[in-house]
Amino acid sequence: MSDVAILYATFPSRGDAESVAETVLADRLAACANILTPCTSIYRWQGAIARSDEVPALFKTTPQLAERLRARIEALHPYDLPVVALWPAAAAVAVSDWVARETG
Repeated sequence: MSDVAILYATFPSRGDAESVAETVLADRLAACANILTPCTSIYRWQGAIARSDEVPALFKTTPQLAERLRARIEALHPYDLPVVALWPAAAAVAVSDWVARETG
């Protein structure tokens, strides 16, 4: 097993998620983005409980590029306060090598 980094973010629309994914892939900051099916998010915002439909996405990168990728996603994101969570993950060596090649 070898290490990769997974970044998780939600977007207001599939189009927003796809646009960010295409940009970070072109920038070679991520090897892959998985755009998932819409979900309902329930959260506290400005003193009230809010609810919205969002589109989650997972981005795969190297641990070395994770913070640069996070900053780029945040810069491209349409939300005032984008939440980009970073999860370290163990992957097969072949997957880790592929991620390194595609981001290198």
